[in-house]
Amino acid sequence: MVRTPLTPEERERGERLGRLLRAARGDRSMAQVAASAGISAETLRKIETGRAPTPAFFTIAALARVLGLSMEELAERSALAAV
Repeated sequence: MVRTPLTPEERERGERLGRLLRAARGDRSMAQVAASAGISAETLRKIETGRAPTPAFFTIAALARVLGLSMEELAERSALAAV
């Protein structure tokens, strides 16, 4: 199965999500947050830096729980701005 390339808008949304998660992590280490969410620190790093712009739903749900964010807040704050 061939995966279609992401649009620039999808990439930007992933980068926004990554910045939001990084800000919510605050002073906590990447390893600490990743372990609490049940993911690898490498996966968290890729999400935070935008290298994984479309992470799995349950990965984001676990991160949201650990970081004290609602899924609704994440969706709203990482959504594309109206043009």
